[in-house]
Amino acid sequence: PDELKANMKIKSITPRPPRKPRLERAASLDEKSWRRWRRLRTSQESLTDPNETSSSNGSLQEASLSPPIRGRASPCHQCCHQNSLHSSPDTSEASPMGKSRGTPSDLGNRASEISSAFGGLLRAKAFAGSKPRLSQIMPARPLPPLEFNVASHALRTANKIDSDCMDYRRYSQHKFGRVRGSLSDTRLHGNGMVYDNCSTDSMKSTFSLLTPIRSKDVRSRSYLEGSLLANGALLGAEELSRYFPDRNIGIFVATWNMQGQKELPVNLDDFLLPTDPDYAQDMYVIGVQEGCPDRREWEIRLQETLGPHYVMLYSAAHGVLYMSVFIRRDLIWFCSEVEYATVTTRIVSQIKTKGALGICFTFFGTSFLFITSHFTSGDSKVNERKLDYNKTIQALTLPKNVPDTNPYRSSSTDVTTRFDEVFWFGDFNFRLNKDRETVDSILNQNPETDVSKLLAYDQLTSEMSRGSIFKGFQEADIHFRPSYKFDIGKDSYDTTSKQRTPSYTDRVVYRSRYRDDIRAVKYSSCPVIKTSDHRPVFALFRVKVRPGRDNIPLAAGQFDRELYLIGIKRRITKELQKRQEQKDQKSSSICSIS
Repeated sequence: PDELKANMKIKSITPRPPRKPRLERAASLDEKSWRRWRRLRTSQESLTDPNETSSSNGSLQEASLSPPIRGRASPCHQCCHQNSLHSSPDTSEASPMGKSRGTPSDLGNRASEISSAFGGLLRAKAFAGSKPRLSQIMPARPLPPLEFNVASHALRTANKIDSDCMDYRRYSQHKFGRVRGSLSDTRLHGNGMVYDNCSTDSMKSTFSLLTPIRSKDVRSRSYLEGSLLANGALLGAEELSRYFPDRNIGIFVATWNMQGQKELPVNLDDFLLPTDPDYAQDMYVIGVQEGCPDRREWEIRLQETLGPHYVMLYSAAHGVLYMSVFIRRDLIWFCSEVEYATVTTRIVSQIKTKGALGICFTFFGTSFLFITSHFTSGDSKVNERKLDYNKTIQALTLPKNVPDTNPYRSSSTDVTTRFDEVFWFGDFNFRLNKDRETVDSILNQNPETDVSKLLAYDQLTSEMSRGSIFKGFQEADIHFRPSYKFDIGKDSYDTTSKQRTPSYTDRVVYRSRYRDDIRAVKYSSCPVIKTSDHRPVFALFRVKVRPGRDNIPLAAGQFDRELYLIGIKRRITKELQKRQEQKDQKSSSICSIS
């Protein structure tokens, strides 16, 4: 030991005060957590101060908390404090400072619990990092609704919220959370995501005019059940207003006696697509008397002229009486099954040149009946023509399976009373009770559209005013020259030895169950087509459509697909040929030899 003491250098030890206990260190952690919370509280108060203007109005108000006080803990702190007391009840009496701070181990546990509790609160309030995400400024007033116009004046897709999706805003906030907290409206539009507030104003995708359909609606909605005003009814008011906001449909009705000619006009545009109206119609119904031998070729020509926007809903024939119904392809889902019936007015029924053909169906909640007829010919056979009319209304057995929309206003002896809207057109063969010279002199005096003097001698106008034929029907004002009888290929009336008197044999009349449901827009003839001794006569109508019920047999989108494909192929082929001819004309040159 002496040697060790000699070799070792003994240093003097200066006494030092004891280190601070770990209790102070735990208290410092507690203070740090309170200071962090105070800084957060201060920043929230500055953001939610009503005296200050801020772009994050209301974004952090829901995240505000009341600050804890030393003497009274916050609810979260109380819970933590109670849990700590229940877990170690003796720690509160271990020292004089136990009531305020407790033992070092207890304070350490409390500090970790408080820290985790506040961390959870901060995460729950959608704060990423140290900077809160601020919401975008919303406009004080709702933006005006957009309006998208499509080709047809009548057929529109309304830009409105489906009532089935009115709770979409609450659903999207609950399902997707605060979307605008992380993405601005501009970025949402740029990414094609519009399921937040910006989408509930119009409920549309940025790439479609169609109203969105939720999966649960597809699962639960049954289109075979539904009342007049029920949500989800295929033929109900909501669907009708989506396609026709004014509830009016445009209908083109035409009649033409083709005189059995094999040759068809080169171009039917002036007939089916007149230039006067700005828009094409929603429905085209064409009736033919003494039709061409090749009925299918005639239907192909109609499809080719109307183009890919239209499909042939139905066609029927009775001898040489033809009728074709074309409708916009968007509307085929709202039509019932199509039914037809025929009547022969000649004594010998095998000769089907005179008679009537009727086609009926229901569109939404409005029933339509279209009749084309060819009555008895002859200047003096007015009574025979009235008999043809009476036989037609009694013998035409329609409707068959499609229910009547208003059976209380129907009659078993008159088919025209069993439908809401009725259009009757054809070669009625009513003449002018005047000689040829007088008629020619009137036509020469008024070469344009003043034909009132001629109509004073019209047999049909006289009989309708007496109520002996076409009871309840109306006819639009006539401002065109007589449609019969012309020399084929010319604009001159009959120059043969018979010298037939020009007459208004081809007519279009209409009736409705409800007043002012049908409004005539145009009534004219087509003088360009000269392949027959008759000129085609057409009329444009605006017809009011009512919502319907889903308890009728639906056509379910049925149309003549084969005819559609053939007509479109012909249309494309002709267009390519025309372009090739124009290209050849531009590339060709003319050389002259002197």
